[in-house]
Amino acid sequence: MSRTDCRTIIGMLKRRASARNAAGMARFGINTRNALGVNVPVLRMIARSCRNDHDLALQLWKTDIHEARLLAGFIDDPAKVSVKQMELWVSDFDSWDICDLVCGNLFDRTDFAYRKAKEWPERKEEYVKRAGFVLMAALSVHDKKAHDRVFLDFFPIIAMGAVDERNFVRKAVNWALRQIGKRNLRLNRAAVRVAKDIARIDSKSARWIASDALRELTDKKVLARLSKKRGEL
Repeated sequence: MSRTDCRTIIGMLKRRASARNAAGMARFGINTRNALGVNVPVLRMIARSCRNDHDLALQLWKTDIHEARLLAGFIDDPAKVSVKQMELWVSDFDSWDICDLVCGNLFDRTDFAYRKAKEWPERKEEYVKRAGFVLMAALSVHDKKAHDRVFLDFFPIIAMGAVDERNFVRKAVNWALRQIGKRNLRLNRAAVRVAKDIARIDSKSARWIASDALRELTDKKVLARLSKKRGEL
């Protein structure tokens, strides 16, 4: 039995519904088909009272309410998330914010994160493919103990994904490349090489990804921060 009732949570969300906020979400490219217009800070506040509640997360996801699904990603217990659940949820992704927040708050903390980061970019579905690259970006930030090798292994996948012209995919590819390249100096140098290789691909998407990534990865402030980080090790 969940510590907090699903109906109670849905009632809280509906009381905080805002048509104005929903309209604002739509302007940022968020799918508001089943959205109530509840801000993410409010969802995080609600999540504090029901952390690691796996059963409640599953119930919230089944409601098909946009904010309930975001909340499910905030409160679920990563230790209880199965591969089957990840596949079911990723197939339901219909908006970039659900994709990013579920991957960056839950999926990246599961035992299957690296596996799915490699598998999902091979899929055709836009948000499933995006999810793979979002996982790469999230893991590069959150998994402090991971060896550089696991991120170097992502680069060939990133290069192959760079030709996808779909906006939500190419932005995630770019994000993964930049984020890995900001992890440390070694990965920065490797990411710059990959970005230069991508720049030579005859693809509008690839050229944009490379140009945008190189702008940040070669920035003096970024390099200074990475140099200082190395000196602190």
